[in-house]
Amino acid sequence: MLVRLAALVAVDAPPASYLANADATEKSGITADDIQEVMIAIAPIVGTARVVSAAGKILRAMGLEIAIGDAGTAELGDEP
Repeated sequence: MLVRLAALVAVDAPPASYLANADATEKSGITADDIQEVMIAIAPIVGTARVVSAAGKILRAMGLEIAIGDAGTAELGDEP
């Protein structure tokens, strides 16, 4: 999963690509610290601009995941 993350950063993947891998990342036990370490390690290779861009896209993907979860909860009638 960490190699997949590095590849996503390298190609400047959109937030949806990070979201598509979020479940597998979570199940593999990767932590935020692990992700940060990978991004620091690849920065000299892919460039800091790509790493900063990826960080923002990962945060947007997390927001999308929360929004999707909230929408699913609302559909079930669990939201007030």
